[in-house]
Amino acid sequence: MTIEELVQKAKEVADKAYAPYSNFHVGSALLTRKGNVFTGCNVENASYGGAICAERNAITTAVAQEGKEMIIHKIVIVTSNDAPAPPCGICRQFIAEFADYGSNETEIIFLGKEGRQIKKVSEVLPFKFEF
Repeated sequence: MTIEELVQKAKEVADKAYAPYSNFHVGSALLTRKGNVFTGCNVENASYGGAICAERNAITTAVAQEGKEMIIHKIVIVTSNDAPAPPCGICRQFIAEFADYGSNETEIIFLGKEGRQIKKVSEVLPFKFEF
């Protein structure tokens, strides 16, 4: 699966986002090490703490299907913003939990209407929490 195919899937699911409070639609598509693709969109809630980001939505679905050994190979985040918007701090940690840090380090691709950025997970979260 190419990055462009993942981008298309993320755009399609972003259109399904439930964002009546922020009107900030986000879609995510991830490719696992096993070659499976999972998508997710943001789902807001009147109790803001009850909202879930698109990235975490896709990751939890992937874990539910592949199990706790699921590894993210690439993850795309598409927003309704003009500029590319990187994942929030919670999502960065969530991605890091299931990332590959070897020679095939997980790539995070985030884009808005006016461009994209591609970063390794270690670049967006150089000091992940672990114990």
